Amino acid sequence: MYQQLYEMVLEEHRQVFEAQPVKDLEALMDAIKSAGRIFVFGAGREGIAARSFAMRLMHLGKEVYWLLDDTTPGMREQDLFIAVNGSGKIGFIDYFLDQAKKTGAKVAVITGAPSERTPSQADVTVFVPAAVYKGTDPRVVPSKQPMGNLYEQHLFLLFDILVMMLQKTMGLKHEQMEARHRNVE
Repeated sequence: MYQQLYEMVLEEHRQVFEAQPVKDLEALMDAIKSAGRIFVFGAGREGIAARSFAMRLMHLGKEVYWLLDDTTPGMREQDLFIAVNGSGKIGFIDYFLDQAKKTGAKVAVITGAPSERTPSQADVTVFVPAAVYKGTDPRVVPSKQPMGNLYEQHLFLLFDILVMMLQKTMGLKHEQMEARHRNVE
C-alpha cells in the first residue's frame, strides 16, 4: 500500500508541475525582486507553507513580515502583500487584501481558483493547478488524496523551486543565504 500511495502522490505532483503556468511564477518573481518589503499570509496548512516561503524570502535578503505578528509594521507603497488563498473564498483574506490595497502596496495571490474574488483583485495572480479544498476551477489536476492535500503539499515544493529560481536570478550563493539563517539555536 505504501508504494502505491507514494507513486500516486508523485504522479499527481508531476501533473501539477507540467500544468503550472510559468508566466505566473515569473510575474511573482518580478514583484518579489522589486518589493521594498514583503508581507505574507495564509491560513491553515496553506499558511504553514506560506510561512516557510516567508522565511526563505528573508534568507534571500528580503525584508519580510508575517502579516499577523505583533511586530509587523504597517504597509505602504513599494511593499508587496503575498496572500495564499487556495479556494479564493477565505473571507478574512479578502479583507486583508482590501486593506493592503488601500495602503498602495502591490498584492499577489497564490490560488487554485483564480476567478474567485480575492485572486481577481490581485496585481499578480499565481494559479497553482492542484486540487484545492472547496475549489471550483475545472483546470486543476484532480486528486485521490483527501481535502486539499495536493494543493497544500504542492505549495511547499513550488515555493522551494521559486526560491531557487530567485536565488539564481538574484545572483546569490548558498553561503549568502545561510549567513541570514537564525544563529541562536
